[in-house]
Amino acid sequence: MTRRWISTLFLHAAAAALMGCSSAPRIVEGQVQSFSTLAALPTPATYRIERLPSQQTPSFDPIATLADQALARAGLQRDETAPRLLVQIGAHADAVPRHDPFRPYGPYGPYPWGFGGWYGRGWGMQGAWRFSEPTPLHRRAVSIVLRDAATQAVVYETSAVHEDVWVSDPAVYGVLFDAALNGFPKPPGGVRQVRLPLAPPAP
Repeated sequence: MTRRWISTLFLHAAAAALMGCSSAPRIVEGQVQSFSTLAALPTPATYRIERLPSQQTPSFDPIATLADQALARAGLQRDETAPRLLVQIGAHADAVPRHDPFRPYGPYGPYPWGFGGWYGRGWGMQGAWRFSEPTPLHRRAVSIVLRDAATQAVVYETSAVHEDVWVSDPAVYGVLFDAALNGFPKPPGGVRQVRLPLAPPAP
């Protein structure tokens, strides 16, 4: 078998694997924690989102829309004039650097005069350019706080966090809002993992 034939066979196998992966929905795993004082769905089950000053921008509109859709799927209905609940939402994005577990000090040891580690200590090529640094994790997090409109008391608080080497904004926020509202209005206690499919983008 020639080298060219081996290369062609490998490319076909890789393409088939990619096609198989693309046909399966991507799963988003969120770490969720919820707190509730609600015994049942409020009556009427209406709400109004109250944006914080930092959220009064057009760039936050897609996030608010995704939160609205998740709240509707949880059984709530938006009412701007006479809501039973007031809702505050949050969304956060950052990157989490990772260490190589097999080389915690980089290839040259823990010495400050070495040729670089994961964070660029020293003057070596690996330290300066970090060619061997693991891909950072993309962290996306959402939070939802529900307050009784009459008493201002917090009746529901929930959050969801997702970390992975890939990211799909803003769609992943919609999945995380759904995960955060999983079990509403009487969610399980403690930290739990909620796995939901990432919906494909609209055509």
